[in-house]
Amino acid sequence: MMNYHAIAIDGPSGAGKSTVAKELSSLLEFIYIDTGAMYRAIGLYTAKVGVAANDRERVPELLSHIHLELGFIEGVQHIFLNGEDVSSQIRTEDASKRASDVSAIPEVRAFCWISSAALPRPTT
Repeated sequence: MMNYHAIAIDGPSGAGKSTVAKELSSLLEFIYIDTGAMYRAIGLYTAKVGVAANDRERVPELLSHIHLELGFIEGVQHIFLNGEDVSSQIRTEDASKRASDVSAIPEVRAFCWISSAALPRPTT
């Protein structure tokens, strides 16, 4: 059984967490998992289905309809929501607001944790 190490970086929006995480993961040869993109994708899904991103009752019900994947295209990480590359769609002001709203919902945080833990690991 292989052991895995994880580093979590928390902080306010716009503080440079992703920049630091990408550089650190490169230096340490770790896999970079952009959980912020995961929250943004969930927020995007709430917009697509017409549910308020801060609805603590309805948003958790949507999670069973969401499948997130991270992949690389030409060396750049992309996020896929139910098979669709939404990497550019999630980089808007609305997506940022929705990400903030959904990330405050405990069930969404648990979903992102479980989803990130289930990502494939490289073999050695």
